[in-house]
Amino acid sequence: GIYIAFYNKKMAQNLSPRGGLGSSRKTNDGSSSTSKDTHSVSKRLHSELMTLMTKGDKGISAFPDGDNIFKWIGTIQGPNDTVFSGLSFKLSLEFPSGYPYTAPTVKFTSACFHPNVDTDGNICLDILKDKWSALLDVRTILISIQSLLSEPNIQSPLNVRAAQLWKNQEAYKKHLWEVVHKNSD
Repeated sequence: GIYIAFYNKKMAQNLSPRGGLGSSRKTNDGSSSTSKDTHSVSKRLHSELMTLMTKGDKGISAFPDGDNIFKWIGTIQGPNDTVFSGLSFKLSLEFPSGYPYTAPTVKFTSACFHPNVDTDGNICLDILKDKWSALLDVRTILISIQSLLSEPNIQSPLNVRAAQLWKNQEAYKKHLWEVVHKNSD
């Protein structure tokens, strides 16, 4: 009776226009996601990868982590003529199913002593939070983080010690190199 009618109604909602079962599902945030959405995100990420490879920007790179197009490993070289010059930093980039309308999660995976990076590698950068736009891409994110290295926002630090030391670049560089080399073993 009632159960069968409910079941039939639910099955009818899950049918795609082609007559088969649809691939629509609810995500953790309650929004609906389909394989078509995943395909369009995957297509966008492949396009961004090609752009990143063909632009040949110095000091930044990123590639998918194995076969998973939604998880990337990035590398940023410290900008020349800064305390970060000669250093290389690894990042993880994780793209949600709502990308590019939802910002990716980007973290330093190698040690980085910086006013806007906490000890877990989380980055305080407006374009990764409230200033995110679907017009931004991986290349822009990496260039922005590289720029942030030499131009921190010390008014809003995640790492207070780094913000305090920033005013004395010689002491800052000494501590930075100690942190980086201690954690590179």
